[in-house]
Amino acid sequence: MNRLKLGIVTFGFLGCSPVAPGTFGTLGGVAIAWALSGSENYLLWILAISVLLYLVGRALAPWAENYAGGHDPGFFVIDEVIGYLITVAWLAGPTPLGLVVGFAAFRFFDILKPPPIKRLERIGGGDGILLDDVMAGIYGFLVLAVVRVFVDGAGEWTI
Repeated sequence: MNRLKLGIVTFGFLGCSPVAPGTFGTLGGVAIAWALSGSENYLLWILAISVLLYLVGRALAPWAENYAGGHDPGFFVIDEVIGYLITVAWLAGPTPLGLVVGFAAFRFFDILKPPPIKRLERIGGGDGILLDDVMAGIYGFLVLAVVRVFVDGAGEWTI
């Protein structure tokens, strides 16, 4: 049972990477967004998957912390997947360039942790593990919104 739970919280063991598990975990979100990018109901799917992953992550967070012996273990990457999906949550799926820009924007905020992201980590339990990445995803979404308005509006390239 522990192996199954570990597989879930590491998003198919992406979080077990010996280097940069959060970065590798984010690739799970990229795969989901890419797979759904041609979907007619892209935004609905992204939101539904994000909510489902949040509920699963929140339920498994105490197990993961106990298993790791500490708060917010590095292998726990469901939160990175959720944050990335929030970053690329649009009415239509992102282009390959949008996937890359979204990845960079999300990872930037997830690593830098500007306010209030750092403060959200202090919340106990699963919410504390998950909400900082949700906020980093919102910041990433705002960056992509600005890029879309100023760059796509000029007709130079599509995100």
